[in-house]
Amino acid sequence: MLGQDWGMTTSAAGDRLSYAADGEVVELCSELIRIDTTNYGNGKSNGERGAAEYVAAKLDEVGIESTIYESEPGRATLVAHWEGEDQSADPLLVHGHLDVVPADPKDWKVDPFAGEIFDGCVWGRGAVDMKDFDAMVLSVVRARQRAGVKPRRPVRLVFTADEEAGGVYGAQWLINNHPETVADCTEGIGEVGGFSITVKDDLRLYLIETAEKGMNWMRLKARGTAGHGSMVNTDNAVTNLVEAVTRIGSHEWPLRVTPTVREFLKTLEDVLGTELDPDDMTTTLAKLGSFSRMFGATIRNTANPTMLNAGYKVNVIPGDAEAHVDGRFLPGYEDEFYATIDELIGDKVQRETVVTDIALETEFSGGLVDAMKACVQAEDPQSRFAPLLMSGGTDAKSWSRLGVRCFGFVPLQLPPDLDFMGMFHGIDERVPTSALEFGSRVLDRFLDQA
Repeated sequence: MLGQDWGMTTSAAGDRLSYAADGEVVELCSELIRIDTTNYGNGKSNGERGAAEYVAAKLDEVGIESTIYESEPGRATLVAHWEGEDQSADPLLVHGHLDVVPADPKDWKVDPFAGEIFDGCVWGRGAVDMKDFDAMVLSVVRARQRAGVKPRRPVRLVFTADEEAGGVYGAQWLINNHPETVADCTEGIGEVGGFSITVKDDLRLYLIETAEKGMNWMRLKARGTAGHGSMVNTDNAVTNLVEAVTRIGSHEWPLRVTPTVREFLKTLEDVLGTELDPDDMTTTLAKLGSFSRMFGATIRNTANPTMLNAGYKVNVIPGDAEAHVDGRFLPGYEDEFYATIDELIGDKVQRETVVTDIALETEFSGGLVDAMKACVQAEDPQSRFAPLLMSGGTDAKSWSRLGVRCFGFVPLQLPPDLDFMGMFHGIDERVPTSALEFGSRVLDRFLDQA
């Protein structure tokens, strides 16, 4: 324990007993980072079992039972039910993942799995993706449970494996094998959205994720005629493959504006006081300045070659070669994506799907969105809100297949000079301790209103 004073006093909510919703969050985040849950992809992982058992123990300490499911040995996903004041209401799904992407210690200022706390931040792999939210949830749940303060509605807590590799051994496996664990949930919150960007002066824009691009991680295979490296060969598998990869990598995808992006631009236009025409994105991007970096991938399909493999000796022309491509498509533009890819690869290369998942988009409206806004504003009066289309993906894709309406809402008030988006999968990943505490307080309020 942190030595937190769990004494209870009258809160601003009236006759409710108060508690420190943010009391444990920094230490919990640090402890979670110390559990190495590196996911290497292709089914290879250090295993999430240790982290799942850690979460289970923290919940058990305050009287919340949980169940751990394993898709494969070590690939653990935890599910727990937290009773609410209104047990007749549909449960709110609150989900986070336990795995992280690899980190090479030689590139970092600190050991990426030491969970060090200095310079006002918690450092380490997973600090923003997404053991910060895991820690916020645990801190709030534990504090409220100790104080006997239930959430307004039931809450389904899910901590998954394998999100960083598409959820095949995590969320996808859970909905395919145990859909009853979340099937009664109608709404959910999870990673990425909810963080602030400072627009001007002290005005912060909080981006709540309402949409995600779909994904297709593909393998391209080229076959040719094997032979001696000194001979003329007009059917070289390496050449065929590289030509296709070059066409994909250099293709300029057309700009497309989804409803989420259109509403985002409308809000930003009002905040900046400058015209941002969604029907003239070339001019609009030029006006966005630093925002354009974050925004660029949300207005087009993308396909980036990431891996190449061919040959076994310099003087032998191999009979086959392969490459991997990370493809992402906007909501509503999946057919365009596949048609373009097939045209670009031509007839000498075959495409295979490694991992694929759907695109998502929901409206930036409703009671849950209103609650998010109200709870952030209670902690940060200088706040505005806009929907976010995420260029990557989350476990929300899996939950949506069961009819859950998902949002990205990890509330963090961030300093204006922090390159937060660069922290995702980046070197020296870190999250300010003040942001963790801010997020815990917002999440605590949210559970009263959601």
